[in-house]
Amino acid sequence: MKNKILWPVLFLCTLPIQAQQDMMEAEGSVTLQECLSRGLESNFSIRMVKNQQETAANNATRANAGMLPTVDLSASYSGDLGSTRTTPRSTNVTTTERRAYDGTVDAGIDLNWTVFDGFSVWTNYKQLQLLKEQGELQTRITIEDYVASLTAEYYNYIQEKIRLKNFRHAMSLSQERMRIVEVRYHIGNFSRLDYLQAKVDFNADSAQYMKQREVLNSSRIKLNELMANHDVTALIGIRDTAIDVNPDLQYDELWQATLATNASLLMADNHTEVVRADYKKIMSRDYPYVRLNAGYGYTLNRYELSSTKKRDNWGLNAGITIGFNLFDGKRKMQKRNAQLAIEYAELEREDLKLSLKSDLSDLWQAYRNNWQVMLMERQNLVAAQENYEYANLRYMKGDLSGFEMREAQQSLLDAEERLLVSEYDTKMCEISLLQLSGKVLTYLNE
Repeated sequence: MKNKILWPVLFLCTLPIQAQQDMMEAEGSVTLQECLSRGLESNFSIRMVKNQQETAANNATRANAGMLPTVDLSASYSGDLGSTRTTPRSTNVTTTERRAYDGTVDAGIDLNWTVFDGFSVWTNYKQLQLLKEQGELQTRITIEDYVASLTAEYYNYIQEKIRLKNFRHAMSLSQERMRIVEVRYHIGNFSRLDYLQAKVDFNADSAQYMKQREVLNSSRIKLNELMANHDVTALIGIRDTAIDVNPDLQYDELWQATLATNASLLMADNHTEVVRADYKKIMSRDYPYVRLNAGYGYTLNRYELSSTKKRDNWGLNAGITIGFNLFDGKRKMQKRNAQLAIEYAELEREDLKLSLKSDLSDLWQAYRNNWQVMLMERQNLVAAQENYEYANLRYMKGDLSGFEMREAQQSLLDAEERLLVSEYDTKMCEISLLQLSGKVLTYLNE
């Protein structure tokens, strides 16, 4: 008796709970753009990479490149405490002075400036600007990865909700079938085998429904984590109820956009320029360097034994240094290594370009194939729905067995599942294509 009422009771208990949850989610429903907006403000990975970007921007200054002079203010005091013994030739009498103290005070301001060093300073500044751009590109890559991940999980959550709805519908159909069989079993129209089979099918559908609720909860937790919600179990109401696939993608446009705006490709270009700057810094050693120095100082000397009691001096001083490094034993090797580094960076960039084209071609083929499958599955679903309705009419008349009715019901559920999977797979291809072509941030403005 317990087994007979267990699953119906569970079914009746879970439906109000699910309905209440759906109502709570609907009251605070959000769009994809709202989810992305929240996440971009709070996600820890984005906040960390923005911190690194700000550090790179702070480093990109003329002073850090060595283009500005250095100014030092210094002061010192020194003393000499000692004894002196003197023997003049004229008298040959030795005179001793003990614990005589002489002191010196120095204070001044000094300026040093490398005016020219073979354009090395200017190359340093350019390299710092490139590293600043590199930080911006790294932030963009992180944001694009985040937008793609959150968008994918957003549509996965929609997929799981639709799947839960399909399982709930299948469970309600099985419950209705079991009710009909039970009534007719008691009046003798159906056998106990029909009743037991209907009960087994209902129990199986109920178990599948409950497992799907767990899957949906996991997707909701993942969404909360991506948006950096402290309460990862918080309910999320998704306004969208279907997986909307973009039908207007064009391969040539995607490839041209990839060449122009793909962040990884731009990062490779940036890295090549940084390596070329290293080569220019090595070449700068073939030029002379010019350095200026100037200062203003004050010196005070105090003497205890000398005929002069004290002497002080103050004034300006300036100088210029011109030099040329003739030989350091490693310049030729460093030039060759720098040239090899440039060649390596260029080859790495071309390899990345080829890899992006390969990935784009694979994703495009998958996108088009999944699109065709999706259109076909939509037609199959219509046919499966008509087949179920016809089977149900025959079943109600007693012209169809329980096994055949179950097969028609399962065919409907399978058609719904195949369509759902094809829609989701097509959407994932779309997201990946837009990410490769540097257009994934368009999800923020839709």
